Amino acid sequence: MASQDWLEKDFYKILGVPQDASEADIKKAYRKLARKWHPDQNPGDEAAEQKFKDIGEANSVLSDPEKRQEYDQLRQMVSGGARFTAGGPGGAGSAGGFEDLFGSMFGGGGGGNVRFSTGGPGAGEQINLDDILGAFGGGGGASYGSPYGGGYGGGYGGYAAGPRKGADLEARTTLSFRDAAAGETVELRAADGQTIKTRIPAGVKDGQTIRLRGKGQPSPNGGQPGDLLLHVTVLPHPVYGREGDNLTVELPVTFAEAALGATVTVPTMDGKGVKVKIKPGTPSGRKLRVKGRGIKTKSGSGDLIVTVHVVVPEKLTDETREAVEKLAEHDRQQGTDPRAEMTAKAAS
Repeated sequence: MASQDWLEKDFYKILGVPQDASEADIKKAYRKLARKWHPDQNPGDEAAEQKFKDIGEANSVLSDPEKRQEYDQLRQMVSGGARFTAGGPGGAGSAGGFEDLFGSMFGGGGGGNVRFSTGGPGAGEQINLDDILGAFGGGGGASYGSPYGGGYGGGYGGYAAGPRKGADLEARTTLSFRDAAAGETVELRAADGQTIKTRIPAGVKDGQTIRLRGKGQPSPNGGQPGDLLLHVTVLPHPVYGREGDNLTVELPVTFAEAALGATVTVPTMDGKGVKVKIKPGTPSGRKLRVKGRGIKTKSGSGDLIVTVHVVVPEKLTDETREAVEKLAEHDRQQGTDPRAEMTAKAAS
């Protein structure tokens, strides 16, 4: 629901965007400012904390299409010179009064086709601006009657609006690769400054946004609270990679292991390791799949994809050099050319 505070704040100026800014521009500006003025970046700075709260409030209004329309309508009314006065006896005919303002909005013109009362004993009683603004969001305290009798609750068309959901908030967190895979409990500071402790589910991905139901701003009129949109960054791991729910790892093997075959141990995320069999003649780049040893999520477990990488020794002893030279001589006698297929394909 609109509030009197909206008249005193220029949310576009707070975010540094023009009034016709797109949703993407608003989101970009908010993220940039939120990072700059986040209390964690400015510890003990009360001015920065207030700035951070103002930025969060501006974003909560401008990022919500319904609230933004409401806010723009209110700003347009005020900038157009409309005056909110309760008026005294005979005030119904005064220029700029409620009849003039709302009569034109609801099609009645300036002749008093719409009557406004505060429910108090006299027409000269001061009117709360929030009651008037209730017409744009529902739930205001003012009642609106037609000249033909009968009153309505606040809202367009005479129908009372139901409770509105609170605004969504945004937050960011950075996790290690291992914590993202296993799940982790983190403490977050939302855009409005509140601290929230929550559990990140196992298997969350880099760049993923998690919606935490009911962790946003409270409803302004008794509805459900908003949600918290948590943007997750996952740091890379020196050994493991990720493809979907599969873990990937590059496995170094010696030339002898690749040529003759071997059983070697591959490290796993749980620290136990798993044995894989390297078949004789395994080339570098061949992929081996270990079922169920990838990322574990509620829907199941991925696999561990092992890519064999044959390591060529940098230094040879006299004995190993002699053995390699014999192998090279054998290849020449057999006419072995590992590049023959590539050359043929290149020529086609």
